[in-house]
Amino acid sequence: MRILYINHYAGSPLHGMEFRPYYLAREWVKAGHEVHIVAADYSHLRQRNPELTAKYADQDIDGIRYTWCKTPRYEGNGVKRVVNIFRFLGRLMGLSGRYLRDWKPDVVIASSTYPLDTIPAAFIANRTGAQLVYEVHDLWPLTPVEVGGMSPKHPFIRLLQWAEDFGYRKADTVVSMLPCARDYMMAHGMAPEKYVVIPNGVDVAEWQGKPEPLPAEHRMRLAELKAQKRFILGYAGGHGLANALDYLLQAASLIRQDPALADKLQVVLVGDGPDKAALVAQAQSLGLDNVSFLPAIAKRAVPAFLAECDALYIGWRKLPIYRFGINPNKLFDYMMAARPVLHSVEAGNDMVAESGCGVSVAVEDPAAIADGIRSLLATTPNARGRMGAAGKQFVLAKHDYAVLARRFLQGLR
Repeated sequence: MRILYINHYAGSPLHGMEFRPYYLAREWVKAGHEVHIVAADYSHLRQRNPELTAKYADQDIDGIRYTWCKTPRYEGNGVKRVVNIFRFLGRLMGLSGRYLRDWKPDVVIASSTYPLDTIPAAFIANRTGAQLVYEVHDLWPLTPVEVGGMSPKHPFIRLLQWAEDFGYRKADTVVSMLPCARDYMMAHGMAPEKYVVIPNGVDVAEWQGKPEPLPAEHRMRLAELKAQKRFILGYAGGHGLANALDYLLQAASLIRQDPALADKLQVVLVGDGPDKAALVAQAQSLGLDNVSFLPAIAKRAVPAFLAECDALYIGWRKLPIYRFGINPNKLFDYMMAARPVLHSVEAGNDMVAESGCGVSVAVEDPAAIADGIRSLLATTPNARGRMGAAGKQFVLAKHDYAVLARRFLQGLR
C-alpha cells in the first residue's frame, strides 16, 4: 500500500521533533508499505531543520521518503507563522502533480495540527481514489481560542473552523489522539463510525540495551543525593508555563517545612525552557535546598536519568481544553522507566489512575501535590516497584508504536 503522510512539522532522528509521523511510517515500511512524508523545511519544533536551496528536496530516512518544502522562518505565533503555513500549503499543491501521475497513493493522511492541510489532502485523495484520513493532534481552532485567547470571530479562526468541519465531513477516517473528543467532532460534522483513537506512544527499541550515559554533572549530583539517602522526585522535560513546575516548587516548600520530611525529599528538575530562570529564582526566594536544577540532556540519556529517580512528576495547568483528553509523550517515557508517577491532573482521561502506576492529585494545588509526595514517601519500595511495573506493562500493551501502527491501518474504513 502507498501512504502519503502530510505533516507540516514532521521530524526524524536526524532533525528532532515531532517524532510520531516518523515512528508510524517506519513501522509501515517494515510491514512492506511505501510511505512518503511531506513536511515544511522549517519548524519551530525541530532541533535541526533541513537546508534547502530549491523549492523541494527529497531525502530517504530509514526507508521513508521525505519531501521537504521550502518555507519562510518564523518565531512565535504571529503573522510570520501564518505566512509559513500558507507557503507550505502552496508548496503542497505544487507537488500534487507528482501524486496524481507518478506515485498515486492508496491513503492520504492530513496531519499538521492546524486543519488547513485537509483541503489539498482531500484534493489529492479525490483525484486518485485514495482513502482520506484526518489525523487530529489538537482541536484547532478551539485551542488558540481557549488557550491563546483569540476571538472566535477572527477571520483566521473562522477559516480554521471551516477547514476543521470540512475535514470531519470529507475524511473517510478520523484518527484522534484525544480519547474524549468524539462528541465534539460529531457536533462539527463527523459521522460516528469514522472515529478511531490512536494515541501517542513510545519506540520500545530506544529502551532496549544500554542508555546513553548521563553527563558528569548529573551523575555527581545524583550520587551525592543517594549518599544522603534522599528520595528523588524527578522531572525531565521543558520548563515552561504549561508544565506547572511552579506548583511543584510550592509543594516542595511545604514538605521542607515538615520536620519529619525536611531532609528526606529532593526534587531534581532536568531540562531547559523559557521559564527556567523564573523557576530558579522562585526556588531561591523560597529557600528550597531540597530542589536541584540540572541542564537538559540528550533524548537518549533520559532513560538513564529516570532510572536514578524514586518517583517522577508530571503536572498540568487547569485548562478547559483538557476535557477532551491528554496524550503526553513524557508520561509514556516515565512509564517505560518503571517508576511510580505523581500526576497533577484534571482532564478527560488519566492514564496514571487507569494503569495504577502512581498517585493522581488536583491541579494547581501545592497542598494536594505535597500530599501526593507524602503518599509516595510513605509507600514501601516494593509497592512503588509494583506501581512502576504496572505502568510499564500498560504502555507496552497500549502505546508501543509497533502496536499503534497496526491499529492505525486496521482502523481505516
